[in-house]
Amino acid sequence: MKWGIVLSNRLPEEIRVFDTTLRDGEQTPGVSLTPENKLRIAKRLDELGVDVIEAGFAAVSEGEMKAVKLIAKQGLNAEICSAARGTIGDIDAVAESGADSIHLIIPTSDLHLEYKLKKTRVEILKITKNCVKHAKNQGLIVELSAEDATRANLNFLKKFFVTGISAGADRVVACDTVGVLTPEKSYALFSELRSSLDVPVVSVHCHNDFGMAVANSIAALRAGANQFHATINGLGERAGNASLEEIVISLKSLYKLDLAIKTELLYSTSQLVSRLTGIYVQPNKAIVGENAFTHESGIHTQGLLANPLTYEPISPELVGGTRRISPGKHSGTHGIRDSLEKMGLKPTEEQLKEVFLKVKSVGDKGKIVMDADLLAIAESVMGLSKAKPIQLQEITVVSGDKVTPTASVRLRLNGKEVLGAAVGVGPVDAAINAVKKAILEVEPILLEQYNVKAITGGTDAMVEVVVRMRKGDRTATAMGVRVDIVMASLDAVLGAMNVLTTDYNNKSQ
Repeated sequence: MKWGIVLSNRLPEEIRVFDTTLRDGEQTPGVSLTPENKLRIAKRLDELGVDVIEAGFAAVSEGEMKAVKLIAKQGLNAEICSAARGTIGDIDAVAESGADSIHLIIPTSDLHLEYKLKKTRVEILKITKNCVKHAKNQGLIVELSAEDATRANLNFLKKFFVTGISAGADRVVACDTVGVLTPEKSYALFSELRSSLDVPVVSVHCHNDFGMAVANSIAALRAGANQFHATINGLGERAGNASLEEIVISLKSLYKLDLAIKTELLYSTSQLVSRLTGIYVQPNKAIVGENAFTHESGIHTQGLLANPLTYEPISPELVGGTRRISPGKHSGTHGIRDSLEKMGLKPTEEQLKEVFLKVKSVGDKGKIVMDADLLAIAESVMGLSKAKPIQLQEITVVSGDKVTPTASVRLRLNGKEVLGAAVGVGPVDAAINAVKKAILEVEPILLEQYNVKAITGGTDAMVEVVVRMRKGDRTATAMGVRVDIVMASLDAVLGAMNVLTTDYNNKSQ
């Protein structure tokens, strides 16, 4: 095979999106989704517009079988698929689950054949033929997947696929199981497969061990593959899989190809998957990371406020995100003024300069300046004594190994006393839910991110809680630091809520 092929910009007119968040994504260490949470994600993926949802691995456990069955009977627009190994038992489990299709995964590299399966190439071809035929007899759409295809002998790989297609396989998938492709090699491999295989769909499945899963997937599509496998947030084993949101937005923005994906739902889908899996994306993650549309540098914010395109390749609205200017030691006066004006504050030039210098001073001490900190600094400088819209008066939390965590709160909301009570998965969750119940009259404020860490040692450690919350198209950050994690959490949550509900627009400055 020759690797020095120059990439073209040719892309198929129609590209199918195969989402494997609920199968390969769930194989992320530490992730285990209940059938009910899998269904929540599947419904959102269907709304997003993916073509195929790989709902799980029906033969793995009772819970997996229940999840695939639950999703399969919902009548979603997307095709529902279940993964399976090359065994009759696995195939029968998929048929029992009610899935539309089977992702039939069979190893193809000599490394896997010798050490994992202890079988010859001839035996693998026989297994492939029998399994595909059996799956077709069960009425399943067959997506035949070559595991470790990128380390397999090319001639054997093609023979493997031809055998499967002859037995009735509807689609084929070449898996870069350990992420060893480069874009050049990916293009060459998929050019060869597309030109030599008579099958409607050739799919690419890339892992991200060397950080090139998205680039390798796009190279495969440019070579003629017309379906890609991917996960929300790039979840997956080891370094993860190709990121669905990165491929979709790259195709749309860089290659001018529109897929049938509602891109405005990408950010909220990412947030949902993060919450339910407990795996939060790194702040600088492309497309959906916290910092993807957050700006601090004064040089950047000055240009950004004049024209967002100066420092943003795409608008946050495209993916359902919001632009945020973060206060900090790199900030300029333009960015700080814009942030204060969004809070309804209109400082004089002298006041703005003083706020600016105080923010710089806090940042120079190695501290993160939250939106709540900026508001407090501005109120102090401007001599404003407006009471916080939401004030905690009292909280009671009950928790234990045989007690459902429950919290009740008494708040002052715009001068009026309100009460709220709620349960949660733990005392912190219960307390935050109680606050939300108490302020129902306020436009819904969503908790988008919650981070906690101990900043001193011992069981009496000081705890630092940082939250990001959203109200409409605005977000705010705040921090709480206490020995008590519940109180630290409420300090942070109420701090962010107060930024989002404080309005000086009707107050004379």
